[in-house]
Amino acid sequence: MAEYLSKEKMEEIFQEYGGNAKNTGSAEGQVALFTFRIAELSKHLHTNRKDHSCKRTLLTLVGKRRRLLKYLAKKDIVGYRALIEKLGIRNLKF
Repeated sequence: MAEYLSKEKMEEIFQEYGGNAKNTGSAEGQVALFTFRIAELSKHLHTNRKDHSCKRTLLTLVGKRRRLLKYLAKKDIVGYRALIEKLGIRNLKF
């Protein structure tokens, strides 16, 4: 686990978005966790532009988050809209 992501921070994220701290399998909690990790890696890449392994990890996380959001949009459109509004990651166009 990365140094910026402590166990307490993970529990806090899943508590807020996934229902409870132990519900680590919820799609909403995973999207929130990926969003936090993407933000941290983006900050790192602003100062370390040549860190290619970090860049690859960032692109992988963005793809995973995109697939989970696509799943959520199909499964529960109201929950999807609420989640992206809460996280502030997309503009609603529909």
